This record gives sequence, C-alpha cells and structure tokens, in this order.
Amino acid sequence: MAEKTPEETGLWNGTVLQDASQGLQDSLFSSESDNSLYFTYGGRSNTLEVRDLTYEVDMASQVPWFEQLAQFKLPWCSRSSQDSCRLGIRNLSFKVRSGQMLAIIGSSDCGRASLLDVITGRDHGGKMKSGQIWINGQPSTRQLMRKCVAHVRQHDQLLPNLTVRETLAFIAQMRLPRTFSQAQRDKRVEDVIAELRLRQCANTRVGNIYVRGVSGGERRRVSIGVQLLWNPGILILDEPTSGLDSFTAHNLVRTLSRLAKGNRLVLISLHQPRSDIFRLFDLVLLMTSGTPIYLGAAQHMVQYFTSIGYPCPRYSNPADFYVDLTSIDRRSKEQEVATMEKAQSLAALFLEKVQGFDNFLWKAEAKECDTGTYAVSQTLTQFPDCATAAAELPGIIQQFTTLIRRQISNDFRDLPTLLIHGAEACLMSLIIGFLYYGHDAKQLSFMDMSALLFMIGALVPFNVILDVVSKCHSERSMLYCELEDGLYTAGPYFFAKILGELPEHCAYVIIYGMPIYWLTNLRPVPELFLLHFLLVWLVVFCCRTMALAASAMLPTFHMSSFICNALYNSYYLTGGFMINLNNLWIVPAWISKLSFLRWCFSGLMQIQFNGYPYTAQVGNLTFSVPGDELVSAMDLNSYPLYAAYLIVIGISCGFLFLYYLSLKFIKQKSSQDW
Repeated sequence: MAEKTPEETGLWNGTVLQDASQGLQDSLFSSESDNSLYFTYGGRSNTLEVRDLTYEVDMASQVPWFEQLAQFKLPWCSRSSQDSCRLGIRNLSFKVRSGQMLAIIGSSDCGRASLLDVITGRDHGGKMKSGQIWINGQPSTRQLMRKCVAHVRQHDQLLPNLTVRETLAFIAQMRLPRTFSQAQRDKRVEDVIAELRLRQCANTRVGNIYVRGVSGGERRRVSIGVQLLWNPGILILDEPTSGLDSFTAHNLVRTLSRLAKGNRLVLISLHQPRSDIFRLFDLVLLMTSGTPIYLGAAQHMVQYFTSIGYPCPRYSNPADFYVDLTSIDRRSKEQEVATMEKAQSLAALFLEKVQGFDNFLWKAEAKECDTGTYAVSQTLTQFPDCATAAAELPGIIQQFTTLIRRQISNDFRDLPTLLIHGAEACLMSLIIGFLYYGHDAKQLSFMDMSALLFMIGALVPFNVILDVVSKCHSERSMLYCELEDGLYTAGPYFFAKILGELPEHCAYVIIYGMPIYWLTNLRPVPELFLLHFLLVWLVVFCCRTMALAASAMLPTFHMSSFICNALYNSYYLTGGFMINLNNLWIVPAWISKLSFLRWCFSGLMQIQFNGYPYTAQVGNLTFSVPGDELVSAMDLNSYPLYAAYLIVIGISCGFLFLYYLSLKFIKQKSSQDW
C-alpha cells in the first residue's frame, strides 16, 4: 500500500505541481491583490506550550440552573454527580512559536472547544486534572493571558449602528496605552484597516441581521481588528470561518496567515476546512475524543498517515478524509465501539512516534513557510511589547467618556427605533388626551380625575419595560466579552449606560407628558405643571432602573420580562386606585410602600387637589369640598408632597444599586452561554 503513495499524494507533498498551482489558486480564490504587511508584532517572540494536559468536563454544569429547575432537578444535586463528568482532553502536549499558524481540526465533540477554554482561561465548568499551560516560559495566569493573548470569539459582538472606523476608534480609546497620542491612535486604526483590507467599507455601518451593513466576512474581520488593535503576540480564534461562504472563508484565513507572518502566533479552531484553506496552515492538530491523532506540519499530514497505512485518495481533501477517518460513529453501539478503538489506536501510535520530541511535532521540525509572496510595506510599523502596553491602559474617566460617546452614537443612529418610540409616546398621549378633552365647561367628576392621574403615571412606564429589557439582553454578550477582556470595568459602563440613555428618556417623557397635561385641562399653573412633569419623569426613570436591574440579574429575556411584569402588576394593584390603601392587609400594604406607582399617584393627586376647593353636584345641590379632604379619604395625603419625590428617588437608587451589583458580580453572558 505504501508503494502507491507518491503518485496519489503528490498534490499534497510540496511537489512542483502544488507550487505551480499556488499562484493560480491565489488568483482564483483571493480578492486581495495587496499582500503587504502594514505592521508586525514588535515584541519578543512568543511561545505557547501545552504540557501533558488532561481536562475533565462536567456536563451537568453545562446545563443552566434555570433549565435544571424546569426539569425538577436541584442544581447542587445534579452537579455533584460523578456520572456527568467526562474527559474532554487526554494527554495533550504541543509547542508553537511566533510566525506559525496552528489549526485545530476535528469532528464535533473532539475537544477543540475545551482546548480553547483551557488556553484562554475561561471557566465553563471544566477542571484540569493534570498538565500546565505555559506562555513564554511562564505558567499561564489570567493576568499574563490578558497581556499577551487576544481571543476572537466565534460570534461577532459589535454595535450595529457604528461604522467600521468608528468601532475600531472607540476600542482604540479604551485599549491602547494612555501614553498614546490621538494621532498615534488614529494611525493604529488606519493600520489595522489596511492590514485587514477594510478600506472599501471603513465608513460603512457594521450592521447585523436586522440592520444592513458590511458583509459577514468583513464583519468577522472587524472582530479580528478589535483584538488586533493592541497588537497582541498571540491571536486565538474560535471558528473564524463559521457562517461564511467558501470564498470569504479562504480570504479570511489567508489574512490570518499573513498576520502570522508578522511575527505573531495564530491559533485557530476549525471543523473541516476545504483544501485551499488547508494549504494555508503551517501546523495542524487533528483531534478526536480529546486525544491528538496528528500534530505536525500541514504539508506532512498526508505523508504521516500514508506511512501508517492510510493514504489520502487522489483529488480528495486531506482535512475531510482524515477527519472522517478519525470521527466516532455513534449511529449504533457496535459502530461506536469500533470507531473508538480505531481512534484510540491511532492516538497511541502517534504518541509513540513523537515520544521524546521537544515540541511533540511529527518529524520534529515543521517546514518553513514560503514568505516570498508577502512583501513588507514601506510603511511597516513595529510596536512595543504587549505586556508593557497593557500596564498603562486608560483610566476609568477615559473609559467612561469613551463608553458614553459610543453609546450615544450607536443609539441615535438607530432612527427607526427612535421614531417608533416617539410615535408610541405621542400616540398614547393623544389617545388619553382626547379621551378627556372638552370638559372646560363641565368639570370632571372626582373619580374621572383620579383615574386620569393614575393612568398618566401608570401607563407609560409599562411600555418602557420591554424596550429596556430587550435592549439590555441584546447587548449582554458584547458586555460579557468586553468585561472578560478587561476593556473596561463595571463602574464606567454603569454610569455610561445610565447617563447615555438620559437624552432618549427625557425626549420620551416630554413627548408623552406635555400634550396630556394641556389636552385634559389640568390646572394651568406653571409651577404645578413643572411639579407634575418632574414626578412623571421620575416614575418613568424608576421603571427603567427596575428593568435594568432585572436584565442584569436574570439570564434570559423571558425571565427578566416576567419578573418586571410581576413587580409592575404588584405595584399597579397596590397603587391606591384599585383599592383604598386603608383596606389593604399587611402583605400588600408593605408592597404598596415600595410601589413607585403609589407614590406617583399620591403626588399627582396632591398637586391637582391640595389647596383647591372641589365643586361637586349631587342632584340639584352644589357644594364645595376642600381637595385635601378628598385626597385624604383615599389615604394619599399621609405624607407631604416632597416625600413622594424623595421616596421615588430612593426606590430608583435601590434599583440602580442592584443593577451595579449585578454588573459587578454576575457574569453578563448571553442566554445561550449559561
């Protein structure tokens, strides 16, 4: 069988045929005519080493606690089961250096995700049983990983309404050292745009599935650019070609190969790359069931498997053929056992062949990659070591100013959403206003007036809840990634989030509150109007803070909206209009004390009635009743007017405190990551 291999595998063994086809491949599959390196990593050469790694995954911990409760399982009981633990990685060792691109390939459940979790220091319920991760000769720590390793996630976490250049510029403000001038930051942004071939779309919005923007491949390059801005020595990418067409995927991996030539170490995780992408790899790690089947030069992979009796058929993709060869077939118990035994024998054979090698690569040394097609640009720039740069990151003031500018820019570019919110507030205001319009000559009854005041304070906050909750949950995954990367801390984001949404909040309340006041002919006194408007502004803001706190505390949109609606309905029913406060028993009475709707209703009633006589007519009799007595009869006059403002402000501060604690101590992961 071995005698037939030269003819069958000549296409993959670095022969003249492969070299001659490389230029044709580049012209056919690549749209990048400029192969220059615009900047390289100027620090010392980096080394990533994995030594005898054995990693155990707790499968029960992968199931969110709320799903376990839905299955009537107690989280602490299910997680203690030893049956739920399995080995994700077994006896894995390798060593890669700057200038190399290592591709981790294999079928589903082969251990690629577990390996990236270990290297990047993410805690997803796994536990290292043995082994170590070394970076530049030092045991890996979270601080060292943040200084030297950039992690590009599988899913793009970007704000859709910012342009490519703005996205990178805002990250440069927070990620580059404070010693950088604005000109240096702008230069770095332009270098990244040039390096990633994003010039043609630099002023185009990033977009998402709802907002039209750049293409999927360009959006993935922007995600890489976000990490490339601080010029890391080690770049790790999780499934970078996921969701991309073959042409775009090839160009993206070609870009990563060029980045590796810039004195960087690039590690990517892929499922089954196509043949033209496979040619771009320097090193390949083929895994199955957490064990290495092959680790060495990509161009030597066919030669290795041919030597052990598994030649690649002519015109077949080695990645496809050997991933299929080592996959575990679980369609039946017999097939699973057979394929598992074959994979274990291949893994044992490989470990035997690389025994004693320092870098655990087959044939010890990988062939040097051809760099002749990559010309170093005349504008080549080298930057200082990433560890030195990371020690001088901008302070919390600059983080806050950058975050609030970024949020305002993103929010006010979303014109459809702003128009919908404005139309909603205006429509509600006009509906309620015209419902009570035209009673100038005939005074409204006391019950009609109290119903109007209660609706003014109770209807608009309800519409705010779902909007705030949905927006927060759409931003959670990006917030989690940026906090995990150390881009900023919870404090600056907290203040930027609260203050950045105030302009939209004020516009919303103005559009809602002003038409109602004059259409319903409430007391036309400027001082009373200001007091009325301020109380409505506070109660809507309080409802917004409640939604923020629930969104940060709870893992899913449905749970957050359910809790907010439950709280809101409790506050609504104990607000003093549905039932007199004197008639509440002890539990709803305590709820009413925390009901911002109750204090808003109490304040609005005091503003309109206290100090003014109310003329009532019963049959032919007309008599005047002091407004204070009518308000007192509903138990809404127990506290002075200023107390209503102070209590609503206090409740808002309580929700804000819960929101900050949630940002600080609860991982803001997206719902599918819990």
